[in-house]
Amino acid sequence: MTDLRLADPGHEGSWLNDPVHRRYLRADAERQMRFFALSLRGDGGFDALDNDAQPLLRQGQELHSTTRMVHSFALASAAGFGGTEEIVDAGMRYLWTVHRDPMHGGYLWSVDENGVHDGTKLAYGHVFVLLAASSAALIGHPLAQTLMEDILTVLDTRFSDGGRALFQDEFTRDWQVFSDYRGMNANMHGTEALLAAFEATGERRHLDRAGDILDFFTRTMAGEYGNRIPEHYTSDWEVDPDYSGNPMFRPAGTTPGHSLEFARLVLHHWDLAGRPEGDAVARARALVIQALSDAWREDGGLVYTLNAAGGVAIPDRYWWPVTEGIGALASLLKISADAKLEAWYRRLWKFAHGALIDSERGGWYPELGEDGRPVSRQFIGKPDIYHALQADLLPLAPGLSRSIEGLRETRGA
Repeated sequence: MTDLRLADPGHEGSWLNDPVHRRYLRADAERQMRFFALSLRGDGGFDALDNDAQPLLRQGQELHSTTRMVHSFALASAAGFGGTEEIVDAGMRYLWTVHRDPMHGGYLWSVDENGVHDGTKLAYGHVFVLLAASSAALIGHPLAQTLMEDILTVLDTRFSDGGRALFQDEFTRDWQVFSDYRGMNANMHGTEALLAAFEATGERRHLDRAGDILDFFTRTMAGEYGNRIPEHYTSDWEVDPDYSGNPMFRPAGTTPGHSLEFARLVLHHWDLAGRPEGDAVARARALVIQALSDAWREDGGLVYTLNAAGGVAIPDRYWWPVTEGIGALASLLKISADAKLEAWYRRLWKFAHGALIDSERGGWYPELGEDGRPVSRQFIGKPDIYHALQADLLPLAPGLSRSIEGLRETRGA
């Protein structure tokens, strides 16, 4: 493997423009792609992989895993990496022929060699179908239009919440309501998918809906809660302070990593909307500074969750908040130079390089123990490529939006 430094120590200014750092990003992206390409099975599905890229015992292929592979390898295709077409094509066909539910419509949360593993219909998974279809459309995949038309119909007819822009969360396989839970996470990724759908189709309704969701969470909720965004809500979209579900996917309190994701999406929307006057940049910066201030540990890395008072609730360190911090900071730094944000960008990359990135085998370790070494408590192996590949590729794109178009411009640069 080529020994690349993070950046040229003599380079002044932002690392985003440093050719050594940019080569480092491409090198890590290429290692990730080689690693995760090994997950493709003969039947067109994807195996979860251990740290050595060996398939783990199959326990159902989840919808968000399939869709994230499609989106990630579409980004890589745009950036000019080889070997992406087979992964995108396999994922798209698997979505259409295996995850899609021909009996009840929509997309099955988890499937296996026997068929339905978990038939629950989750907004979280469905919005990732829209992201995958949109990204595939932007690189010209032949199934993308069909898949996009289908998923947009499902999202509009099944997950729209009483005339609101927001998405409701979950149903049984045959669309029976079994909870009144409403969550931020599905809506955040719904925003991401709607922005991609606007880029793919030019239909203004997707941009406007994304803006309405962003206003609710990043202006109204963040404004009321000190630039922190509550995760959980009742059916009438009141904050549910007592909710505590799955400690990984629905933990109590607030999640700084999600504030970082939302900050990048605020800027993505602002750029697509023509950069109108307003508070978008200030709002994104406030979310980023609050999240990093709340979550950075003295020994490096970002804590997972905060309690209602803003104190640390779950101190565990996962890879994905670091990647999302990198993405949000890169977006802000593309707008204007900022010494404080530049220092944070470098701090996160140095931590990732020293503690999270597996530079020999590829991929990022998903969690660290208190000694700073990789552990397997919430995650076994390396769970997916999505967060970490975006940390490599989005800083390389010249703009805040239309990353697939922008990455095409960087080929060979």
